[in-house]
Amino acid sequence: MQVQFSRRLPSCGPVSFQRTVKNEMAHRFWLFLLLSPACLAAEWPQWRGPARDGVVHEVQIPANLPESLRQRWKVAVGEGHSSPILAGGALFVFSRQQGREILRRIDPGAGKIAWEQSYPAPYKMNHAAVRHGEGPKSTPVFSAGRVYTFGISGILSCFDAASGKRLWQKEFSRESARTSPLYGVAMSPVVEGGVLIVHVGGPDRGAVLALEAASGAEKWRWNGDAPGYSSPEVVELAGVRQVMTQGRSKAFSLDAATGALLWEVPYTTAYDQNSVSPVVYQGLVILSGVHNGIVAVRPQREGTAWSVPEAWKVTDVSLYMSTPVRRGPVLYGLSHKNRGQFFALDIRSGKVLWTSEPRQGDNAAILLAGETLWLLRDDAELIVARAGTEAFQPLRRYSVAGSPTWAHPLLTADGVVVKDKDSLALWSWR
Repeated sequence: MQVQFSRRLPSCGPVSFQRTVKNEMAHRFWLFLLLSPACLAAEWPQWRGPARDGVVHEVQIPANLPESLRQRWKVAVGEGHSSPILAGGALFVFSRQQGREILRRIDPGAGKIAWEQSYPAPYKMNHAAVRHGEGPKSTPVFSAGRVYTFGISGILSCFDAASGKRLWQKEFSRESARTSPLYGVAMSPVVEGGVLIVHVGGPDRGAVLALEAASGAEKWRWNGDAPGYSSPEVVELAGVRQVMTQGRSKAFSLDAATGALLWEVPYTTAYDQNSVSPVVYQGLVILSGVHNGIVAVRPQREGTAWSVPEAWKVTDVSLYMSTPVRRGPVLYGLSHKNRGQFFALDIRSGKVLWTSEPRQGDNAAILLAGETLWLLRDDAELIVARAGTEAFQPLRRYSVAGSPTWAHPLLTADGVVVKDKDSLALWSWR
């Protein structure tokens, strides 16, 4: 029965619901399905999924994957590295065309565009990152029937997911002369308890803002660091719900309810490239950055005072732009050393369990699905590997685009949705 529901998950949402309900009994039945954990868990409503951890649930992946994938549909959507999301039975993708940033709603079954909304967003990429293009890097977030986008120059927008109507929009030029970091906005916002959390500003100053998701009204702000390229995580540590991220010069955590600073750790990288989001495991917070190795700290609270002692540090592997995934106490990631090496690391001790062969590339978007790792390299090779502790064990290798792939793939009941330089495609394993 679970398998049957997972195959129907792409149709979950208001549209399917209205077409199906014919009487009160059917109404109650479909309402149960729409609110059931299976239906909700299958959605991918934000960067790295429902829990922002890169872990895929409720998608039935074939036990024996085919030697090649079949491209079911492909649609031109414009440039950018923003990852597609799946929510309310629809795909949403954020991109750039002809100097405008565009949000599109797409039917996941047929690849047809239901609506698109755009606004002018002039931007010129820093010469050091020209090959990344001028498209958005931040992934939208879906919550309560609304989709939020954060453009590469710092334009924050809210759209109605059903109609595409723009509900509100903010840009921050009155607060700061520069409204995005040196290489453009890359952090992906998060919604927590009806509050949208976003790190705004340029390379010299910035603020973490908490806004009422429905109206955009400000609830709190913290001005303690300019933004980096890391996306915030909302976690509970020592009994406190907190917003944790890496800014330009430090890793820090704020009280999710008030924005008060709980703890901070000075953390800088060459060329101010803090890009990796923190990973939490049993009170340990894993931090990394280019040439910095990987460090685990253990934030502790005594009364209202916090301390952040270091638990361990390794230098054999180090993260650059790719946030790792965790399976139990094992961390899987892409080290920038040796021109890119996949690795597995025991979080409890910091011991490196294995590394792959070198030259894997600058970046890989990593997902965990059951006992398999889905590793989308920036050269458009998708590697499916076993999530083991003994060695790097690739099971399948697929070519899924003819241009660079920096966005995270999206696993659905039908296959893999991939955003390349300027298009979106569904690669089916059926």
